[in-house]
Amino acid sequence: MSAPPTPSSRPTVTEREARQVAEAAREQDWRKPSFAKELFLGRFRLDLLHPHPLPADEEVQRGEEFLAKLRDFCETKIDGAVIERDARIPDDVITGLKELGAFGMKIDTKYGGLGLTQVYYNKALALVGSASPAIGALLSAHQSIGVPQPLKMFGTQEQKDTFLPRCARTDISAFLLTEPDVGSDPARLATTAVRDGDDYVLDGVKLWTTNGVVADLLVVMARVPKSEGGEGGRGGITAFVVEAASEGITVENRNAFMGLRGLENGVTRFHRVRVPAAHRIGSEGAGLKIALTTLNTGRLSLPAMCVGAGKWCLKIAREWSAVREQWGKPVALHEAVGSKISFIAATTFALEAVLDLSSQMADEDRNDIRIEAALAKLYGSEMACLMADELVQIRGGRGFETAASLEARGERAVPAEQLLRDLRINRIFEGSTEIMHLLIAREAVDAHLSVAGDLIDPDKTLSDKAKAGAQAGVFYAKWLPKLVAGPGQLPRSYADFHPSGHRDLSGHLRYVERTARKLARSTFYAMSRWQGRMETKQGFLGRIVDIGAELFAMSAACVRAEHLRTKDDHGREAYQLADAFCRQSRIRVEELFGRLWSNTDDLDRKVVKGVLAGAYEWLEQGVVDPSGDGPWIADATPGASQRENVRRAIG
Repeated sequence: MSAPPTPSSRPTVTEREARQVAEAAREQDWRKPSFAKELFLGRFRLDLLHPHPLPADEEVQRGEEFLAKLRDFCETKIDGAVIERDARIPDDVITGLKELGAFGMKIDTKYGGLGLTQVYYNKALALVGSASPAIGALLSAHQSIGVPQPLKMFGTQEQKDTFLPRCARTDISAFLLTEPDVGSDPARLATTAVRDGDDYVLDGVKLWTTNGVVADLLVVMARVPKSEGGEGGRGGITAFVVEAASEGITVENRNAFMGLRGLENGVTRFHRVRVPAAHRIGSEGAGLKIALTTLNTGRLSLPAMCVGAGKWCLKIAREWSAVREQWGKPVALHEAVGSKISFIAATTFALEAVLDLSSQMADEDRNDIRIEAALAKLYGSEMACLMADELVQIRGGRGFETAASLEARGERAVPAEQLLRDLRINRIFEGSTEIMHLLIAREAVDAHLSVAGDLIDPDKTLSDKAKAGAQAGVFYAKWLPKLVAGPGQLPRSYADFHPSGHRDLSGHLRYVERTARKLARSTFYAMSRWQGRMETKQGFLGRIVDIGAELFAMSAACVRAEHLRTKDDHGREAYQLADAFCRQSRIRVEELFGRLWSNTDDLDRKVVKGVLAGAYEWLEQGVVDPSGDGPWIADATPGASQRENVRRAIG
């Protein structure tokens, strides 16, 4: 065997180089229609959502049968209070979930999985996540971003035959991308994979490895140096399936967090770990594209658990507010509390509408849902936190008290404060809210950049800019006039959504159509005004995306209400909830439009510069800092581990 290669040092990249890496990982083409993409361009394509797509009968039967088994398991085998108390999911619970097939929900039956659709996979996550959010995270990380999904999409037949049966029944998988000094900027990835004969040799440190403490299989992202030989020698960030028990792998720490106390999340060090070249997923340099493509549907797992959280918030709010009296009547009948309950009910309905619609579209594979899934993750994680916070407020002092303390003094053990802590990570997991804003904004302006991008690219020649100017002129000459008028200005448009005896939802759809055109005009004006500086206007872009998220949620809520009405399944109540949500959403949209142009963004930037320069250090006086000593970012220099391996095998 040849001498192990020497690991390279952390790459130094410029801002432009980092952006180029991220841009290269994007899916460049739009081969299928996208409702959300059209929405941001000012085109309200209701036909892409309505009538509501439906799963096949056999898929429903298979899904419902599993949900019944999972519900029984949740009610009889899972004790969320024990997991919270011990900060660990019991081994027998994990073993029971394996036997139930819960680790193979998304894996095809020919590999031993259950072969559930995205719709029923998400329903299962919502259910199990309500019993224990830590278990929801365990199953989601294993199947949504762990080994099964990238192999399903990009693996060789040999890799699928080797690893998918293990993932379906016996093995736990994890996804390892983040490093101590690398979060959403993968261009600086330091973990290396150097080709050595028929193997690659991995060196580096990975942080926040969800499932990493108990995993049997890992998806690892590492940088392959360019070479003259090998398979093309292109190098770049590359994905590998790695056996977690391989020599040279050390789980150095099991991390602890404010929520999800049962989460098996750690720090993993690789020192001269040999990985067969046959375990590489895709080609060299394809790792980031694989990760982003996997997340297109993988991100739907988080809003699934947010929907489950909303349902539980509504249940507790209803039960508590009916029995708790203030000034002679239940607190629910006081407007200050009632408005919070209405918000929880309407928002839960809308979140489930967004989730089910996006999931069914993912199953049908007729539409490109990369923006829809990202919007679902962004909107679900933000709104679920608001709902949990409102539940704590409705519960008052009992909302701030732990379930264990409530039980100890003889009251119902309601873990409202735990839910708030558990949900908080969803605004960071799998792309923080800030990163999601930028990611969605990039896709939302893709049509503009494809025709006019060269105009604002400093590296392009005058000839390139002239050509881009001509292309942009043709595009905008056709596009801009269509933003002036549309069906939203016709009083009888979308009449199907105003059936006799029900609330009128057609007006909300007309509002969405008008507002989509207004949103597109605002985006065009901003691009004309700021041109190349547009990418620095993150506050503006975030508000543009938030408006789009609200419009998508309104559309989904109306479509779901009409679907339930035609099924005679609580249609009247669904129409009422959709109407309430749309009215609440429209208020938020109008506020966001106002803040597009009337805000403190410029002043905020000046204040930030002052803070960083120390101009306001005097404001920090009068307190003590309870933080411990140590570096802000732990040393991640490659090398042999000096710590005990805390990896824990299950079963």
